[in-house]
Amino acid sequence: MPRTTACAPNSEWTDPDCPVARTLDLVGDRWSLLVVRDAMDGARSFTEFQRRTGIARNILTDRLRKLTAHGVLVQRTAPSGRRQEYVLTDAGRDLFAVILTLRQWGERHAFEPGEAHSTLVDQHGDPVPVVAPVGADGVLVGADSTHVQRTG
Repeated sequence: MPRTTACAPNSEWTDPDCPVARTLDLVGDRWSLLVVRDAMDGARSFTEFQRRTGIARNILTDRLRKLTAHGVLVQRTAPSGRRQEYVLTDAGRDLFAVILTLRQWGERHAFEPGEAHSTLVDQHGDPVPVVAPVGADGVLVGADSTHVQRTG
């Protein structure tokens, strides 16, 4: 089956000229991002995704198909040879910064002070530094110092 890519024409784009809207059309629902999160954390099988997320089977089936069709995941035979597994593609791994930024926003704004939550750590056990976008000059950029410019 041919893979649909984010670049393929699609009459159903929410806003065809906006990269944010297109990205949300592809991976912006709750379940898709949780599947990607869990794939980054080592989940591979349908059963693992379902157990970790609590997602209904029909919704999980739909999200895995969509993520595979859009090149975020690839399906392959597991090393045991007995079942299929889902693995992140380069495009899927490129969502790491998105997941990290959502996680860090949640750590700051979705919990009461002192409320227990998980945290992402590096291979040494140290918390991952806060993601902060900077311009070419190294200065922090934000909503007040940027604007959208159309290309082409």
